[in-house]
Amino acid sequence: MNKQKIAVLADSGSDVPKEIIEKYNVKVIPLKIIFKEGEYIDKVTITADEVYTKMKNEIPTTSLPGADDIKQLLDEIKAEGYEKVLAVTISSGLSGTYNMVRLVAEDYEGLDIFAVDTKNIGIGSGFTAIEAARLADEDVEWETIKEKLLRMVERSKVFFHVPTLEYLQKGGRIGLVTSVVGSLLNLKPIISCNDEGIYYTVAKVRGTKKSIEKMVQLAQEFAEPSKKYNLALVYGGEGVVKEAEKIKQELMSRLANFKEIFFDQVSPALGVHTGPGLIGVGVQLLEDE
Repeated sequence: MNKQKIAVLADSGSDVPKEIIEKYNVKVIPLKIIFKEGEYIDKVTITADEVYTKMKNEIPTTSLPGADDIKQLLDEIKAEGYEKVLAVTISSGLSGTYNMVRLVAEDYEGLDIFAVDTKNIGIGSGFTAIEAARLADEDVEWETIKEKLLRMVERSKVFFHVPTLEYLQKGGRIGLVTSVVGSLLNLKPIISCNDEGIYYTVAKVRGTKKSIEKMVQLAQEFAEPSKKYNLALVYGGEGVVKEAEKIKQELMSRLANFKEIFFDQVSPALGVHTGPGLIGVGVQLLEDE
């Protein structure tokens, strides 16, 4: 039997690691970052560190990709001989990207397109795209892949420590995160996405060190019931890369049953909403083969 020709499409906010993009030819739909002086393409014409530098003077907005951008990528996919597409996007509770992809897919002819709303952000969403690429590469049956990806949505979680809620508030992405009088009490929130894919506060801890410790503990509690999992450590800005590296080592010693661990900077678009200094831990529970 001939192998199925299945492509994977993910938005840039899903933070699919570069090595996975290259290995499996994952197509990326870039989000847009808009400053007064112009529009930038996420990860293409602007880096996260450039965004943080510019944010000292102005907090930009982000926008979803246009229908034409998505259609162009689908045209590329079709031209490369693919017949089916697994489209993975960040949470519809945080972005209109999923609905835009779904609408374009409904009218697009010549490709069987399955869109997944991961109800997640960053590598929490990226885990589902990684799984999609792996399953397609292993030539798993199409209907089975779809079922597995929908289950994977509930098995992926990311916890973020952010130094301040200022950027989430200004970007209108505060969700269910309570903007307590945190700065007065030095309370540092740990944020995740709930079942609806909306930001909420998992815990509020006094001081950065304790907040990061709590975040690692939450990741450990989520991972430990599972025999096998993937891990990720993400950071926002070069200023916290050394700290992130240390936490990665700690995570690896605490959760030794990991299959893969990813380490990367968050996308510029995510950085707009969280600001510099973010540190995040992602866990993807793997099904027994």
